[in-house]
This record gives sequence, C-alpha cells and structure tokens, in this order.
Amino acid sequence: ITINGRNLKPLTRIAILNPIIYFICETIGIRMTTASESGAFLACIPVVALIMSSLILKEWPSRWQVVGVITTLVGIMAVFAAGGSTYFSLVGYLILGLAVVSYALYCVDVERASQFSSLEITYFMLASGCLTFGLFALSQGFLAGDLKELLLLPVTNPKFTITILYQGLGCSVLGYLLSNFAIANIGVNRTASF
Repeated sequence: ITINGRNLKPLTRIAILNPIIYFICETIGIRMTTASESGAFLACIPVVALIMSSLILKEWPSRWQVVGVITTLVGIMAVFAAGGSTYFSLVGYLILGLAVVSYALYCVDVERASQFSSLEITYFMLASGCLTFGLFALSQGFLAGDLKELLLLPVTNPKFTITILYQGLGCSVLGYLLSNFAIANIGVNRTASF
C-alpha cells in the first residue's frame, strides 16, 4: 500500500461516505424503525446505486441489470408487505435514506478512484472507520465510567474477541476488499445488480 504523496481527496470522500456516514445512519435508522422497515430501505441500495451510476458516471445499466435489481426489490417489498411490522418513523426513514444514498455514492466514488488499488481503498476505509468508531467507543466508555472494562473486554471475554475478529476480518476486511475489487473491475452497475 503506497498512499504517501498522492491526492487523498478521493479516498477521504470514500471513507466519509462509507463506513462513517453509512454506518452512523444505518445504526440510528435501524434503532428508529423496525427490522422489516430498515431491511426494505437498505434493499434499495442497488437501485439507488444504478441511478447514481447513470447520473454521475453516465453508465446506463442493461435491461437485464434493471430487471434483476427490480425483481429483488419487488421480492423484498412483497415480503415486507406480507408480514412486516411498521413503526412509521419519518426521521428514521430519512436517516435510512441518507444511509442508502451515502452507500450508492461510495460505489460511484470507488469506480472513479481508479488511481488507487482495491487494497488501498479498503485500507483507507477501514483505518478511517477504526479511528472514528474507536474514538466513539472510547468516549462512550469514558463517559459511562467503564473505560477499563471496555479496554479489557477482548481479554476477559473470548466470545467477544472471536466475534470482533470475525466481524473485523471477515465481514469488514474481506467483504469490503471484494466489494471494492468488484466495483473497480466490473463497475457499479454489474456489482449492484449482482
């Protein structure tokens, strides 16, 4: 990973959009809505990514990509309508909408950041997320008066450590590396429709 001396503006924008804005909005939005409502909103990410790609990158999706994304969206909406409970939180919906838009813009920005490798983009994203959310966790632990307990949690609770390693390495490092690689190599439209 060689980032020194290069313009970090594209990487900074990517990291602000995802993970920072996306995860903050997703977490708050999920708290303010039901699981089925938040799931339905987050299922709109591929649709919004296709729209953003068309508007910003001028890359129009194929008919089959549109059909695939709409079929998935209709399926999720049908499941939601059939048995999903609703809470109707306008603020929650707006915040989830912000999460969806930030993720779609992140996809577009990854495709535009062709001067960086997928590994460099992922590294910068995860370092920014670690710094941001690490500071949030430390602040919360300090304010709650249990900072020592928070810092010792990986040592005192092996299940917590395993969960963090799985989430950190599997879901974050591997997941984002593969996502960034796919976007950079096959584009937003194909990745979103897949």
